[in-house]
Parts: sequence; C-alpha cells; structure tokens
Amino acid sequence: MAWNEKEEWKQRFLKVLAGFRLLDDDFMTAVFRNLACVDLLLRIILDKPQIQATEAIVQDTLKNLQGRSVRLDIHAWADGQEFDIEIQRGGRGAAKRRARYNASLMDANALHVGEDYNELPESYVIFITETDVLGEGLPIYIVRRTIEGSGKVFDDGSHIIYVNSAMADEDTPLGRLMHDFHCTRPEDMYYDVLAERMRYFKETEEGASAMCEAMEKLARDFAGELAKEAEARGMERGMERGMERGMERGMERGREERNIAVVLGMLKEKLPLEMIARVSDISLDKIREIGRLHSLL
Repeated sequence: MAWNEKEEWKQRFLKVLAGFRLLDDDFMTAVFRNLACVDLLLRIILDKPQIQATEAIVQDTLKNLQGRSVRLDIHAWADGQEFDIEIQRGGRGAAKRRARYNASLMDANALHVGEDYNELPESYVIFITETDVLGEGLPIYIVRRTIEGSGKVFDDGSHIIYVNSAMADEDTPLGRLMHDFHCTRPEDMYYDVLAERMRYFKETEEGASAMCEAMEKLARDFAGELAKEAEARGMERGMERGMERGMERGMERGREERNIAVVLGMLKEKLPLEMIARVSDISLDKIREIGRLHSLL
C-alpha cells in the first residue's frame, strides 16, 4: 500500500474512532482490557463496592460439542464468580435465549472431569443494551428463577441481568455509568477510570495505533470464525449442487457463499468498510453491493 493510501486509511480510521462510544463493542473491547474498568462495571451493576476482578478476557470464544461457537464480549472472573458482559446495540443480540445459551456454555466449560456440580461458580450474564429491550421502563432488570406457588427463589447460582442504557438517570451511579457509555468525548464522562481509557485511545498516537491494530485483529479473528461456519454450510450446499453441475463449480459456489457470509457478519458488527475490504480481500464496491442487497447500508 502506497504512503498516500496509508495516510488516507489512517485519517478515515481516526474519523471513525472519534465517534466511538463504549456502546460500540470494538471500542468497548479495547477499553475493558483494563481490570479497573471491569471492576467499576461490576461494582455499580451488582451494587457490590468491594468486588474485584482477577481476570478478564475480551471477545472470548466458547464452543459446544457440535462446534457452534459464541463470542463473549467480556468474560471475567471475580470473587469466585464468573461473568459474561455483553454490549448490545440491537435488541436481537440480547435475546432471552441467547442469555440462556451463553450461561450454558460457561457452565459446560467450568467443570473438569470428576468435579461435583456444587463446584459450579455463581454465573452472571449481563446485557448492557442501547434500548429498553424488555420494554418495561426499568433501568435494570434482575432475572431470577422462582418456584411457582411459593414465589421462593430457586437458587441454582445462575443470574441474568439486563441494563437499559436508554435510562441514564444521572442522579444514580448506574445512570451516570450509562451516561458514560453514550459519550464520545472523555471530558463529558463522570467516571475517571473510563475517561482516561477513552482519552488514551482517542487522544494519543500510541493509543490510536493500538486501537487500529486491535480492530484489525478482531476483524480477522471474527472473519476466520465466520468463514469456518459458513464454509461448512456453503461447501455442503455447493457439493450438492456440484453433483448436478460439476464438482468444481460446486466447490467454487461454496467458497462464494462463505465469503459473502463473512462480509455480512462484519457489516452487522458495524466495522468500517475499508477494514472489511482489507480483511476479506473483497472490493469496496462489492462490499457496498452486498450491504445494500441485505439492507445493511
């Protein structure tokens, strides 16, 4: 890539970066690599001022026995408890059964051979949503299993929480936190630990470069995951067609379907078009065509 093309790409990326909020999961991923930011999130949402994370992995991939994978935005452990924190701008990504599925994969990966079920850690799936997904006008929804008839809590150690960022009551700690999730400028934020992380990535050359590299890596990793899943589906369909039209054409069709699925997945994640083109090796015009055909642009 020529120098002027690199500079043009850099300026476009900086423009995209300036508009990022914590509600944008690529940016959130970079910010919450810092354990102090994870601590703040857990302390306010759970109302546990002393909780402290021992480990946090962003964009952590878990798989079931059938090979279906799920990426956890923030997979954290604190005080013997396990957490999945998901940032969701659209309601579809915060579906109730997705919470159940994520929780089940965390449980399936938590125990080793010979360990008793009672050794399962307390688990939390926390969705931070841009809109009021559950539609009851509450700032936070704490979901628990209960026993019908008595109303007693069925304490199996699993918890689901939805945080409605659309209700940012700045008189409460949670409301101020949700206010910060909508900010694009660090000087507008309440919490210093979040503001400093945003300032690092947006206002220092080192941070902006790290953000660019992190986004490209995420895009490539994400494209790889999508490609594997799409290739299995596409190749199977392509092979079926290939029996009729010739094996070579069937394999080619399978690869085409895989590439389109990869581009669609990255468009849904709101990645910059230039980054999708670099990662997928598909032209910008073709990416725009795919996006328009699927109402994503």
